[in-house]
Amino acid sequence: MSGPDRFSVVSVVSAFSALSAVTASSATRRIGRGAALTVVFGCVLAAGAATGTLPGETPPAPVRQDPTAVAARPGAPAGAGRDRASEKAAAAASAAMSDGKSPEQSAQAAEEAVSRSGDRWGAVYSQGEYHAFEQALDGEYTGVGLWARRTADGRVQVTKVRSGSPAARAGIRHGDRIAAVDGRPVSGRPVTEVLTLLRGERAGTSVHVGLRRGARAWSETLRRANLPTDSVSVSRLGGGATVVRVTAFTRGSGAEVRAAVRAVPARGGVVLDLRGNSGGLIDEAVDAASAFLDGGLVATYDVRGSQRALHARGGGDTARPLVVLVDSGTMSAAELLTGALQDRGRAVVVGSRTFGKGSVQMPSRLPDGSVAELTVGHYRTPSGHRVDGRGITPDLEADDGALRRARTVLTGLGTPS
Repeated sequence: MSGPDRFSVVSVVSAFSALSAVTASSATRRIGRGAALTVVFGCVLAAGAATGTLPGETPPAPVRQDPTAVAARPGAPAGAGRDRASEKAAAAASAAMSDGKSPEQSAQAAEEAVSRSGDRWGAVYSQGEYHAFEQALDGEYTGVGLWARRTADGRVQVTKVRSGSPAARAGIRHGDRIAAVDGRPVSGRPVTEVLTLLRGERAGTSVHVGLRRGARAWSETLRRANLPTDSVSVSRLGGGATVVRVTAFTRGSGAEVRAAVRAVPARGGVVLDLRGNSGGLIDEAVDAASAFLDGGLVATYDVRGSQRALHARGGGDTARPLVVLVDSGTMSAAELLTGALQDRGRAVVVGSRTFGKGSVQMPSRLPDGSVAELTVGHYRTPSGHRVDGRGITPDLEADDGALRRARTVLTGLGTPS
């Protein structure tokens, strides 16, 4: 599905909000409005926080697709597909504009209206912020190609440089330290804020970066570019097992998962690693499920009381041993996929309870050009399990050593060791 045939489920929870969102419903809205560029890193911050390394510029895949929401797309006729909360947000933005408020202030007024609605996942995004989310759907992001972390002595250190990126072409490498961005010292700033400054909003713009390597200090002017997200990666375990890791369901990721499974050697098992996956395009998650299912139900969902169902395509590999790895950073479309494979007895799920993001949001454009995302429904797994606020409980609990546990399970399922 493409073009107007899609609705949006926004997974905007970063590692910092994920810990509190269950008990503080406004956490997501504060992030969505106050630091929305920071949540561009949301899909991988949880894993980064655990390892001490933050993948600096990889965005989440915040929008899901479905054929039922043509009227709710930004740019739809005024009032089409909007619910009462959306109308209140639009009215608040219009009133602020009539009073001569700035676009930022009118968006803030709309955000306050959304907050009063009690919608846990509702948020308002500027045009630039929403464009970044839309860009993420195409499997790319704007940036310079750096990953970074905060060291024990408080410095911001480069941990990875993407091959062929602006940073790589400038000769920046692992271990270099970032001292300043556009003349602003980064000492004491959160790493996410530093990476937001590096990322910017548009490809083709420049950023001046102060760097240190040992005793050497120098600066580079980097021109931001559109870079691929690489949301699917494949690695091999011993004994014929293959790990297929999916960090977000961006466009084409379902086909990549299916191709990766087809390439696994005969009798080899698969570990589908969805840890830290914040969600993405729902049809891509269904497509990924089709790698392991021969048709049948993947999930049901409702949109303003209208019931819908999602089905896998036929021809998937139903015999290959499969383990799904999850954790508290597994959200939304990743939970939908996990629930389908678990409920239908296709996989053993290993890890810790997933986050519990199973609601459906639709976007509508406000008079000031910003976009309101408001909850209109929820989805359920094939057995009727409601995910939102509950998450998915793994078949086998494992935290440290989860990958080793998965390999042991694969052996028990018939993968040679």
